[in-house]
Amino acid sequence: MHRRLILLAQQRGNSMFPQSHFNFSSLSHERKHIDENPEARMDIRAYLFEACLTQCKRIHARRMFDEMPQRISRALETGKVIHGLSVKFGFQSDRKLGNAVLDLYSKCGSLEFTEKVFNRLEQRDVLAWNSFLSMYSRIGLLEKVVGSFGSMKDAGVVPNQFTYASVLSASTKLVVIGFGKQVHCDVIKTGFDCDPFCESSLTDMYVKFKCLNDARQVIDQVANPSIVSWTAMISAYTEMELLEAALQMVETMKKEGCVPDQVAFVAVISAFIRLGRISEAYDLFSQMPDQDAVAWNLMISGHLKNGHEAEAIKLFMHMRKADVKATRSTFASVLSAVASMEAFHIGLSVHAQAIKQGLERNVYVGSSLISMYAKCQNLIYAREVFDSSDDRNIILWNAMLGGYAQNGLANQVVKLFVDMKQSGLVADEFTYTSILSACGCLGSLQLGHQLHSHIIKNRFQPNLFVCNALVDMYAKSGALTEARWLFELMKDRDNVSWNAIIVGHAQEEEEYEALDMFKRMMADGPPPDEVALASIWSACADLEDVDLGRAVHCVAVKYGLETGLYAGSSLIDMYVKCGIISAAYQVFYCMPRWNVVSMNALIAGYSQQNLEEAVKLYQTMQAKGLHPSEITFTNLLDACHGPFGIILGRQIHCLLLKDGLLYRDEVLGISLLSMYMNCLLKTDASNLFSEFPNPKGTILWTAMISGLNQNESSGEALQLYREMRCSNILPDQATFACVLKACSTLASIRDGVKIHCFLFHAGFSVDELVGSALIDMYAKCGDVKISMQLFKEMDSKWDVITWNSMIAGFAKNGHAGRTSEGRKVFDLMTDHFGIQPRMDHSACMIDLLGRQGLLDEAENLINKLEVVPDAILASFLSACRLHGDEVRGRRAANKLIELEASNSSAYSLLANIYASSGNWNEVKALRRQMRENGVQKLPGFSWLGEKENKNVHCSQ
Repeated sequence: MHRRLILLAQQRGNSMFPQSHFNFSSLSHERKHIDENPEARMDIRAYLFEACLTQCKRIHARRMFDEMPQRISRALETGKVIHGLSVKFGFQSDRKLGNAVLDLYSKCGSLEFTEKVFNRLEQRDVLAWNSFLSMYSRIGLLEKVVGSFGSMKDAGVVPNQFTYASVLSASTKLVVIGFGKQVHCDVIKTGFDCDPFCESSLTDMYVKFKCLNDARQVIDQVANPSIVSWTAMISAYTEMELLEAALQMVETMKKEGCVPDQVAFVAVISAFIRLGRISEAYDLFSQMPDQDAVAWNLMISGHLKNGHEAEAIKLFMHMRKADVKATRSTFASVLSAVASMEAFHIGLSVHAQAIKQGLERNVYVGSSLISMYAKCQNLIYAREVFDSSDDRNIILWNAMLGGYAQNGLANQVVKLFVDMKQSGLVADEFTYTSILSACGCLGSLQLGHQLHSHIIKNRFQPNLFVCNALVDMYAKSGALTEARWLFELMKDRDNVSWNAIIVGHAQEEEEYEALDMFKRMMADGPPPDEVALASIWSACADLEDVDLGRAVHCVAVKYGLETGLYAGSSLIDMYVKCGIISAAYQVFYCMPRWNVVSMNALIAGYSQQNLEEAVKLYQTMQAKGLHPSEITFTNLLDACHGPFGIILGRQIHCLLLKDGLLYRDEVLGISLLSMYMNCLLKTDASNLFSEFPNPKGTILWTAMISGLNQNESSGEALQLYREMRCSNILPDQATFACVLKACSTLASIRDGVKIHCFLFHAGFSVDELVGSALIDMYAKCGDVKISMQLFKEMDSKWDVITWNSMIAGFAKNGHAGRTSEGRKVFDLMTDHFGIQPRMDHSACMIDLLGRQGLLDEAENLINKLEVVPDAILASFLSACRLHGDEVRGRRAANKLIELEASNSSAYSLLANIYASSGNWNEVKALRRQMRENGVQKLPGFSWLGEKENKNVHCSQ
């Protein structure tokens, strides 16, 4: 009969585990037979005991994390069935089976059933207490672990090594070192101090309490310390950055015959990487007997964090050769390195590997791929990765939004943001950062205000990232009042906050406000970073204040930022723009690394003073493996003058054609056009212009028109403007300014009026640049009345060019009544608007006064000038000749001869003054002086008609 019962239990057990259902009525029917057969009872009890152990082992088996809750749930149900059967068959007083059921409930974390079984045990031995303690520890009731340990000792039960391990773990988590030391004493007393479980628990406790000497004593007193203890000590040393001690511990461990495990190696390598000691980290990594994915990932990410992107990529290649399977963390790190280097082709290879391993649809790998392609400026591939993702969570959307924002595709950011909202996803702080950046690029205050309202509604404004993005958006949109108001409301500010407001003021040409904010940052904020320093150096360059720039340079040296790529490049640019090339050179050669930006900054400086040195720098750039940018060639082309410059310009032209760069970017085409025009090679410029594909951009047309003006071909410039209009290309402000200059040169008021009508209807008449060009055109064409009317109608009169045009107009049309108006304009500019007159303003005013015979006033204005150019003296001398003022004429001529003794114009003008007054003796004396000084009067030429079709007359 008992064999039949065993078979029945086994049959039902197969369905019971994991279904956990017994037919109790069937077993109850056999109850009397089991009671009469002791052998059958023992078999049933043994089977139930084995079933309990099987469930405990299944819980401890290695499974995927997401399988554990279901496995524990099934084990708990099975435990309840076993418990019920043990009660039914009268085994509840069996100590062995009771302990097994108790242990199963404990491992399942069931507080209710563990306490019930424990309280009903007739004999509670150390195994029962251990299960009871481990249950409390497992669910976090650490105080009950300590309390139950006391109850256990009061009950006279002697703890074993597992008891002490549980209690020491609870003591560590509760951070009660006094109790832990008491337990340590008890461990020594009971002789368990050399047991591996107690030893590792004691070591871990002292390590967590930062009592490294006590931890070391625990290890030293043990003949063969466990690997867990060694690893705990090594980890503790590395966490406290005691690397030498950690390395010494590794060596001691090896001498003791214990091979360091992965955790120990990883702990030390991680510490080396944190301290930037990459070479030592690599040496230790090379010593690892088994370099698993965790170790490889640590080395790859470590190199990346320390700025060694190329080495990180090489490590990934070695990892593949070592046949170690990459994880999602591996791909995230190596793709970040690829993005930093913008190594597009390597990125494609890594992408292929991710596809091979089936990880390309993983959200973390997918977002890293999108970021990499965006950094490599390949938004098509980035969008393909985004569109192919099955599960587009907020991380992927943010990666795509960030990619568009980084590449300046603000409209795409807005469109994608709308799509995201329609998909039902809720924006987070990173989403708002991207969309606000797009608003700043677009200058769309209306959209920015809407987003700000949405941010307030969703309670994101206190978030530092979002608030920084709002300040940046308002600053870039020109709403500095709102940006400053929001900045002042911020409770917490980081470097990004300060940088946003400083950069905003600098970009709006409010240099002194930017400097004031920088001073506040130095006094109240965090230490400045490279962005803040670069912005302030940009302000110093705009102000041409090299002393202030040097002071900020000292600040950069204090914080060790002067040799950074970003800060160093800005510092070079500041010194270059202030004309201190030697200082720029010193900064450049102190930088540990160079990039294209830093080299471009120095090339720009040298190209204005020493073209040969600029070319040498370009050659150095190529030797370093850096790829010249459009700015590199633009800087060189802008400096191409004279015979050497023409040769270099043609060589650059050939290089751009060879590399296929010329027609890719209009900036290079404009630079080449300007180079040929500056070298008076109008035909070459025209040929280049004709080679550009249609439709040509507005900027290109404008550059050609400007170049023709510069080459005294105003008629051709006007004709080219007509061709531009026939090609349906809309001119901009610069185009109108150039073509109006052509009209003024040709004195073609009819064409000027037509252009005025067109730009009025196009809405450009209110523009300051166009307004100044109109004033100049009408004034030079003789219609000062309209010129003055346009000047009065201008809303803003802060532009120096506008005043210059007006004063020059009065000077060139200096008939009666205009002198007082010219003087009034000059005084208004200096006294009311506070604009410091330039040399050309003074020259126009002196010419205006001279034409009207106000020579005394003109001479007083000359005497106020610190430096008097020869052109002003020649103009004043001509006025003296016109009005027969021999005394002032002699003074002006003598000064002019002192400045330029070989120039015959001063002698000729003064001789004409003497001749007009009949003073022929002085005329003879001047001619004798000219012969003695070797001054020759060149013959004069005059022509009629346009320069291209002229009749030339010569007179001695």
